[in-house]
Amino acid sequence: MATVSLTGASKEDAATVFGVLRTAFPTDRPSDDVPQEQPGDRTAVWTAEFEPTQEWIPTDPIPLEGSVSATIQGGYVAVDQLREALDVTFAVDERGTASGDQEKEVDLRLTTKR
Repeated sequence: MATVSLTGASKEDAATVFGVLRTAFPTDRPSDDVPQEQPGDRTAVWTAEFEPTQEWIPTDPIPLEGSVSATIQGGYVAVDQLREALDVTFAVDERGTASGDQEKEVDLRLTTKR
């Protein structure tokens, strides 16, 4: 399992990113669960867990309205598979990584692939 957290995005862009990952991998969220705006001035953070599998269906590039900050945290293989799925669909800029004995965290900036 790996956890994906999205920030700095519109709810539509967050739904697009989660939709791509949901198409490729099983998730803890039902298919009709979409990101919702929260009242107030706080930055929204949307989170879902995914279970990467050896075989996944890549998607074609999909446009985003703006950029999305994504943090993926989990086991090395799971994080790498989620990153690969995002890399196929979006332009991915790696902002930083942190590694431990059994888990790693990757911070990414996703934009429309040109």
